[in-house]
Amino acid sequence: MSEDRYTHGHHDAVLRSHRTRTAQNSAKYLLLLLSEGDRLLDIGCGPGTITADLAELVDPGEVVALDRAPGVVAEAAGVAAERGLTNVTPVVGDVYQLDYPDDSFDVVHAHQVLQHLSDPVAALREMRRVTRPAGVVAVRDADYEAMLWYPADDRLDRWLEVYRAVARSNNAEPDAGRRLLAWASEAGFSEVIPSASVWCFADEETRLWWSELWADRMTDSPVAEQAESEGFATSSELSGMAAGFRTWAAHPDSWFTVLHGEILATPGG
Repeated sequence: MSEDRYTHGHHDAVLRSHRTRTAQNSAKYLLLLLSEGDRLLDIGCGPGTITADLAELVDPGEVVALDRAPGVVAEAAGVAAERGLTNVTPVVGDVYQLDYPDDSFDVVHAHQVLQHLSDPVAALREMRRVTRPAGVVAVRDADYEAMLWYPADDRLDRWLEVYRAVARSNNAEPDAGRRLLAWASEAGFSEVIPSASVWCFADEETRLWWSELWADRMTDSPVAEQAESEGFATSSELSGMAAGFRTWAAHPDSWFTVLHGEILATPGG
């Protein structure tokens, strides 16, 4: 298993976010390419909500739900079972060493994975290897530097600075979205279709949800622990960032957008 460090960890504030993800809000760019009977590999499946949606769309095709964390793989299996899906195979695995022969899948999907890897190009090469020549590798990643919010708050500016420093100390690239096309080209794909989309948090419910996720992460999660232990921020600063998110969310006109890069990459012969 690779030694890459998952910056966010599997704190409840992280998994609360992951559990709200669906194929519609996180993989819409892929959906028109899916067909019944496709065999699909979902890398970094997390708690499996996107996986389950994809499984419904390609049924009776098999969907492999792969993650390196046994706990979330078990949760993904539970989500599939709750939804009555019989075509989901949960697997603990490593994106750098996929335990499948060449040309095994019609679709390989990875959502918010490459931003956490020390060698995203190697991961893309491995995804390409297990995808059939006419198949597709679908990847979507956020771009932290491109995130925008209103109203301005120095504490949120500091949050972004600290988060990006923590991620880069893990040899990861938090601004992955803008780099997906370049990484796919380096990985040898014959054709790459790039696109972009956003999450927007601008109503009271989503503002409160988003702010509490990040407030919790910056005071009680692996991100906070690493930021403090490695000297990127003090405990007082981290508490200030949490307060900044809550202040931002309370403003009646607050707005936050998360930009994502997306690629649909064809392996070719």
